[in-house]
Amino acid sequence: METLNKNVGLDQDYNITISNKLNILLADYQIHYMNLRGMHWNVKGSNFFLLHEKFEELYTEATETVDEIAERILTLDQQPLHTFEDYLENKTIRIIKEVSDGATGISLLINNLNELLIQEREILEFSSDNNDEGTATLVSDLITGQEKLIWMLKSTLK
Repeated sequence: METLNKNVGLDQDYNITISNKLNILLADYQIHYMNLRGMHWNVKGSNFFLLHEKFEELYTEATETVDEIAERILTLDQQPLHTFEDYLENKTIRIIKEVSDGATGISLLINNLNELLIQEREILEFSSDNNDEGTATLVSDLITGQEKLIWMLKSTLK
């Protein structure tokens, strides 16, 4: 017999599985956030003002995304990761450090965004297959924004 989550009507075993996937995404978004902070602080060169401001905009968006992912996990009646130790143990994206060249930072950022897209598409497919509209909508919106951001970042490198 299925055990349904009383809050959202999804199978409890599914909630555990999808929350585990979301926790990995959460860990990666925390690393993504710190990468953006580091690039914001350390960028140098002729595009300093433009990139300094853009990285700040992106890390501000990343904090909102972190909160949305964590709240989705809580909605599924599970526990979000919340320590840096957990984030480092569960991350899949690259840590960007000691990068001051804007073009290098942008290239590394694009690589990490592509890694996030792979995870998000997997989560989207799994959540859609399990009638989890809340998770599917969350990651679908993330995918749409990231695809546009990747296009824009690539355009700055040309």
